[in-house]
Amino acid sequence: MRIDGLDEFIQALDEAIDGGLQSQYELWLEAMGYEFLDIVQDEIMKTETVETRRLLNSFQKGDADNIFSTTAGNLILDVGTNLDYASFANDGHFTIDPSKNLDRRWVPGRWKGDRFEYDPAAETGMLLKFQWVDGSGYWDNALAIFERMFERSLDRKLQEWLDEF
Repeated sequence: MRIDGLDEFIQALDEAIDGGLQSQYELWLEAMGYEFLDIVQDEIMKTETVETRRLLNSFQKGDADNIFSTTAGNLILDVGTNLDYASFANDGHFTIDPSKNLDRRWVPGRWKGDRFEYDPAAETGMLLKFQWVDGSGYWDNALAIFERMFERSLDRKLQEWLDEF
């Protein structure tokens, strides 16, 4: 998200109050990051994205698979996950890579109730047939919600800072 002139505006406000705004700006940006993580987790649950909680947990700051960085100057906020299957769960995928010219693939493991546990040493497993699996769109939904919320929050915060300083 790019907002032309925001950095100059924040710098002018910051200079007007002897640097006190920068720390508030950084805190607000970090809070926005946490808010986005909450929205993504809500959307994973709401869309019933099939996963083993690893995807859900990867959208928590501090998780080994989480990406979370903030910078107040130039308004940089990176939030995401390093899990390779996160995009497949969002966008959809084929059960087998079409470039391999296969129509089925054996996956070793076992069923526990309605969940399958992958185990490369198992003698049992499941046979995947070539087909498309729809994605849940959890990321796209969360991003659309966050963009609307971010804009309103920024408007409120800028007005609050103007009123205060």
